[in-house]
Amino acid sequence: MALTGLQIYKLLPQTNCKECGHPTCLAFAMKLAAKQAELALCPYVTESAKAQLDAASAPPIRLVAVSCNGSKVEAGNETVLFRHEKTFYHKPGLFIRVEDTLGAEGIKTKVSEADSYLVDYVGIKLGVDGFAVEAVSGDGAKFAEAVGAVRAASKKPLILIAPTPEVMAEGVKAASGTQPLLCAADESNWQKMAEIAKSAKAPLAVKAESLDKLAGLTEEIKKAGVEDIVLDPLAYGYGDSLKTLTQIRRLALKKNFRALGYPIIAFPSNGAGVDETVLAAQHIAKYAGFIVLNTFDPATLYPLLVLRQNIYTDPQKPIQVQPGLYEINSPTADSPLMVTTNFSITYFAVNNEVEGSGWPAWLLVADAEGMSVLTAWAAGKFDADRIAKAVKSTGAEGKINHKRLILPGQVAVLSGELEESLAGWEIMVGPKEAVDIPNYLKVMWGEKAGSR
Repeated sequence: MALTGLQIYKLLPQTNCKECGHPTCLAFAMKLAAKQAELALCPYVTESAKAQLDAASAPPIRLVAVSCNGSKVEAGNETVLFRHEKTFYHKPGLFIRVEDTLGAEGIKTKVSEADSYLVDYVGIKLGVDGFAVEAVSGDGAKFAEAVGAVRAASKKPLILIAPTPEVMAEGVKAASGTQPLLCAADESNWQKMAEIAKSAKAPLAVKAESLDKLAGLTEEIKKAGVEDIVLDPLAYGYGDSLKTLTQIRRLALKKNFRALGYPIIAFPSNGAGVDETVLAAQHIAKYAGFIVLNTFDPATLYPLLVLRQNIYTDPQKPIQVQPGLYEINSPTADSPLMVTTNFSITYFAVNNEVEGSGWPAWLLVADAEGMSVLTAWAAGKFDADRIAKAVKSTGAEGKINHKRLILPGQVAVLSGELEESLAGWEIMVGPKEAVDIPNYLKVMWGEKAGSR
């Protein structure tokens, strides 16, 4: 169980040396109890106390990583049931399943297509995280050949799925130099699977039909020397998955039940009568750490990637772009100057519409702490003073031969104040929605250009 601040204080040296950056040892202990400080900040804690404190302060869900050629997928270290309570930290990895019966060329074709898939979402590059190679053939040599074919086509992390320790051992040899997730140990083979995982220094997935059996297996495997464990609760339906994965998360977080304090792997295509994409979306929200998709389809993968990005964005830190002056379609000194906030979705909505219209323009992005236009205005983060400051600090005035600024229509109320802050400037009120910008520029700026 987690220790209280007073219990932690009793294990500290109690010298109040302040070298940890806190005024007293008690203050430091309270921060440790709240998981807002690291024990390593105290240079004088004894080894015995450190052992006790390390065990008590360990995250309720262990952080497990798979890696290959510098690319890494991490799952675990989550501390809340709901994102709004704090945030979710490690996005679940999306892996594409590859069966060894496809043959080397078929594997390379499938993997290359999925590996090269990359989309830009509000300035963030999104794509698949890795590949799950499955020994459907049951043949060790064929499995090893399949792992080699995947590695030849991609440098992304691997999950190795094999029915027996003997076949798994061949796949692990072929994956030498990487850190794959081995899937999976069960009641019949966990000893040999644990030996393979320990020798390869690789995490091991464990599967069982009940949480009691799953917890018992993780305890035995941990005693065998394997610390990095992933849970496969064999729950495949919508209701079963939601219930089981939520129960595991609650036991780990609320009851500090260490035997189930590990990330979860999910196979949304394994359930009968379920839609893989729908169930994968559920797993992203509740509460998988690794998700294995049976097929690669950009039409279904893209919404999953966007959903994951949105859920795993810190609600206290909106996605934002760097404030500054941006060029769209090679603007000239005669091109319009527009202003918006540095909320990523707002920025890219405006940028995409202007870029798509082919109209050259300057886009002034003011620092609004990552808030959208209306939200920033309501919070006092997007006002006349900030906009005027952005105009001056970015040197926008020196880039154009006119003094006209297009203000978002949603904050037209700022136009009067802005004309006072920017003496001699004409403030034009633009459309409320980004989709209307191309027509606005054609009508309003075209008239302005024609009048000169």
